[in-house]
Amino acid sequence: MKPLEGVTVLEFSTMITASFAAMMLAEQGATVIKVEPMNMGDPMRYIGANKGGISSLFANCNRGKRSIRVNLKESQGQELIRELVPQVDIFIHNFRPGVMDKLNLGSEALRELNPRLIYTAISGFGKEGPLGGAPAYDPIIQAQAGLTATQGKEEPAFFRTLICDKITAYTACQAVTSALYVREKTGAGQHIDLSMLDAGLFFVFPDGFQNHTLLDPDHVPGPLLIDLLYELTLTKDGAVTISAATDEMQMRSLIVVGMEHLLTDERFDSFEKMVANLEEFKAEVAQAFLQLTTDEALQRLQAADVPCARCLDKEEVLAQEQLAANDTLDVIEHPIMGQMRVVKSPARFGGQRLTPARPSPDHGEHTKEVLAEFSVSQDRIASMTDQGIVA
Repeated sequence: MKPLEGVTVLEFSTMITASFAAMMLAEQGATVIKVEPMNMGDPMRYIGANKGGISSLFANCNRGKRSIRVNLKESQGQELIRELVPQVDIFIHNFRPGVMDKLNLGSEALRELNPRLIYTAISGFGKEGPLGGAPAYDPIIQAQAGLTATQGKEEPAFFRTLICDKITAYTACQAVTSALYVREKTGAGQHIDLSMLDAGLFFVFPDGFQNHTLLDPDHVPGPLLIDLLYELTLTKDGAVTISAATDEMQMRSLIVVGMEHLLTDERFDSFEKMVANLEEFKAEVAQAFLQLTTDEALQRLQAADVPCARCLDKEEVLAQEQLAANDTLDVIEHPIMGQMRVVKSPARFGGQRLTPARPSPDHGEHTKEVLAEFSVSQDRIASMTDQGIVA
């Protein structure tokens, strides 16, 4: 039995945050119904590599769900959703503040219909303040939450992945499951607000804002962990990354290239001096590694039990033996897209991997099936289809 079996989710989303959050809930056993607009559906369906009119990005963020098409611009469509709500546990969306209220699907109204409902509203910046109604995409939040400041040295730099979208999704999942736990004890649902800005800053703050945490004037600033650990060490034919995080590891990493004498050099013989002369220290060590091939450097570092790695390209990542040992990847058959590689849900429950949920749905693939399960009559479904309320 998967952990969230018996939990029903209604998802209203475009792009990543709510979609990815609901997908993770589906992977853990929840029944997720994705409510999409009538015309195009979620625009993520059309971005990037695709087959049969469905993109791999959409498929990666939406497996395990069923899709229904409902015209929320019409009062009949809004009323249909309100009829489903009493049988739903979680309602999640990522529309701008106020949009769902205009559609008569706001939190207060729906939680009157179902006091056990957990209503989760994801926004870019929150409900209040000068940016409360502003549009938000991942690069915008990276810039506003300090991720670009953390990545760049001479100038801002982006994480080249939708990191704020995805960390917001993870945060939403954690909040939702906490709310489910509280509901088990109290019987009451609740409203959850979550902004991408808050989630992004919360994520980057512990290490990225080390020197913006202590406020008393007598505190002593220190080097950022990112500046000490996140650099490539060039070799004769490539590069390795080394994370010698303790004095002992640092000594072992120097011994393997015959540079242990640097720790008695008066420029580097204390931590404070090493930090003060860090660029000189790195330059000395860099010259030693340039005398070795990548394989030679890795063999010596691994033999000395120093954490190290070759930076793999994407094909090498997927081919590495460790993923096979972890049972991380699977291949599933999508009825439209054909064979697809998927990454299994990371958490093991009872020592077992969760099996991947059903493939991502076609636009409105399950409208009739889902509505019938919610006791909507066939005649009414047919009538609403004719009127353009559902499809």
